[in-house]
Amino acid sequence: MATLLAKRLVQSCLILLGVAAITFVLLYALPADPARMLAGRSATAQTVENIRRELGLDQPLLSQFLHYLGNLVQGDLGRSYAQKTEVATLIAARLPATLTLMAAGIFVEVLLGLTFGIVAALNRGGAIDRIVMASAFVGVSAPQFVVALLLLYVFAATLGWFPMSGYGTAAHVVLPAMTLGILGAGWYARMARSAMIDVLNQDFIRTARAKGLSGRRVVLRHALPNAILPIVAMIGIDIGQFMGGVVVVEAVYGWPGIGQLAWQAIQQVDIPIIMGVTLTSAFAIIVGNLVADLIAPMIDPRIRSH
Repeated sequence: MATLLAKRLVQSCLILLGVAAITFVLLYALPADPARMLAGRSATAQTVENIRRELGLDQPLLSQFLHYLGNLVQGDLGRSYAQKTEVATLIAARLPATLTLMAAGIFVEVLLGLTFGIVAALNRGGAIDRIVMASAFVGVSAPQFVVALLLLYVFAATLGWFPMSGYGTAAHVVLPAMTLGILGAGWYARMARSAMIDVLNQDFIRTARAKGLSGRRVVLRHALPNAILPIVAMIGIDIGQFMGGVVVVEAVYGWPGIGQLAWQAIQQVDIPIIMGVTLTSAFAIIVGNLVADLIAPMIDPRIRSH
């Protein structure tokens, strides 16, 4: 286990380095000029040049990147061009809202996806299976803003059960979480159905049934733990995706998460914030996958022995 962790830590560092390098080069290649954006349209060329020099944008690309890496190693994500605040401080301020939405969204999509995936697998080829799979296809295909606006109209504007937007109470998180859950549940339902069908055809399931175990116990005690491994891996990916911010959902519901911060930074070509959010998302994906790898042997001992 220690060897595995050491190997994964080295791989994680290399991945973060690659993400930082690629993102930095792409941002450098943008036609937009951060100095011009900060100076305004009426600024003189000299003013723009002074701002560029102050921000270090007049240096060669390699020098800028090495300087950024040197600060990054010390835990310094840089300083926002537009907001004149440390990027780490800005991200930390948005982190509670992002973590809340992430946890609620993943809970809803896993709950819905697992439930409907198992039901579809147990009724393979039947009407219920076709309805669930058709619904899953619609769910993964629906645009985020359409689902968000529909839920807002029905449950907030018409019924008045939940607030239209904002952040701070449990009621505020219900509709954003439902939006993410409905959109993500389709993927989990399809994955759970496929995994359950594969497991239900295994010899140990036939043995359990031959021993006279009830169908419920066979599914929950024997089939589900073996079918849930792909779901655990998907959760690890979703953690990183949600940590990077769900821009459309946050915009519709006025959710003050990292996604809104990233969107504002893109509009202002605020490179330090864009880099900080990108690296935060990449780090979350790495941690999520690492946790999934550590949890998998606890679910299935065969992985531990392997």
